[in-house]
Amino acid sequence: MTIKPTFPDAKPVAPAFLDDVRAGLSRPQKTLSPKYFYDTAGSALFEDITRLPEYYPTRTEIGILDVRGPEIAALLPAGAALVEFGSGSTLKLRRLLRHLDKLAAYVPVEISGEFVQAQAEALSGDFPHLRVEPVVADFTRDIDLPESLAGLPRAGFFPGSTIGNFEPEEAEALLRRFGRILGAGAHMIVGVDLVKDTATLESAYDDAEGVTAAFNLNLLTRINRELAGRFDLDAFAHRAVFNPQASRIEMHLVARNAQDVAVGSDTFAFAAGETIHTESSYKYTRETFRALAERAGWTWIKVWTDPQNLFSVHALRLD
Repeated sequence: MTIKPTFPDAKPVAPAFLDDVRAGLSRPQKTLSPKYFYDTAGSALFEDITRLPEYYPTRTEIGILDVRGPEIAALLPAGAALVEFGSGSTLKLRRLLRHLDKLAAYVPVEISGEFVQAQAEALSGDFPHLRVEPVVADFTRDIDLPESLAGLPRAGFFPGSTIGNFEPEEAEALLRRFGRILGAGAHMIVGVDLVKDTATLESAYDDAEGVTAAFNLNLLTRINRELAGRFDLDAFAHRAVFNPQASRIEMHLVARNAQDVAVGSDTFAFAAGETIHTESSYKYTRETFRALAERAGWTWIKVWTDPQNLFSVHALRLD
């Protein structure tokens, strides 16, 4: 079975990628957006990260979905279209599907076209009666869902604590955007990582096997491949540190020595020890995330956590 994903009318990824890289590397604190981690290689590396012993979020969230799946599914309207923003693999979606026997359609939204198509085809093979309509798009921009979903109640699924990768004001704006995409009456299920001790947090983002380092450095590989970059990967090191004042883990790529790096027609100077801030992962309490969701216009319904209070899954509704 071949599923043809929808490509909404939007600015192509490559020019947007180049614009974002130019802007990010021109700032006093150089930055690169984490949304560009997820090419095919990056998506595969992230799946490897989720299986690491240090990386608790995935297995903990799956545990919540397994135990609380019937309660979560009961909150979603029958005959709904479930839209997963930044779908990646369908691992967590599959944990909910066993409880969503009245789901009308599943819409994975993912920036990596090859990856989302492969995942959609595998899911359709395993669930032949489920309508799967993948959309290749950047969910941080306004997108149009397939016209075939018209008239169906809608629900959003945003697991994996991806909400934490955005600055709090950006996370609020993102939840507002999801509301515009899904429409009034929509429900939303969001995974949110919780504040905890520094050692647990830092080891989760700097594993002993170096998989997270490879994931971080793959961003430079992608720039070299797609944007005519000249990054020497051996000249950069991975660093992850918890910033308690901001309540976030920060991932950086650290220049091992002074160097100039070309990206297309531009050249960027690095001092020894200078960093590129590639990702922030904000950690919330149950109360601070509820307040953020409500500022974004959502009604908070319920939260589920694991026994150790490592992770949380929140249910929201747009009235």
